Amino acid sequence: MNRADVQRWLDAYVDAWKSYDPGAIGALFSEDAAYAYHPYDEPLRGRDAIVASWTGEGNRDAPGTYNGHYEPVAVDRDVAVASGRSQYFEPDGATLKREFYNLFVMRFDADGRCAEFREWYMERR
Repeated sequence: MNRADVQRWLDAYVDAWKSYDPGAIGALFSEDAAYAYHPYDEPLRGRDAIVASWTGEGNRDAPGTYNGHYEPVAVDRDVAVASGRSQYFEPDGATLKREFYNLFVMRFDADGRCAEFREWYMERR
């Protein structure tokens, strides 16, 4: 993986989040991927579990009420660190409700799919 590969993956991550398309979400992750929403949580295990978590009842954000942008900070072969921010808006889609600064640590397989994903985030005051 290089910076451009990681940026493409991060852009696809945001697109998958915005679409909630199970195929697009699944394409991001290896079959046996581990995904932790919080740094010290036991991760979800397996692509199917990740897709189910993203698309599950009550887990979806309303269309037009969120956005995110993330960029690689460091890439070392199959491991990448990215930072960015996630924004959540009122139903009007313009009034900022909450904003988070994010740090992702990811490990990729030989096919460019994420095999391990761990997130740290902090809400902006």
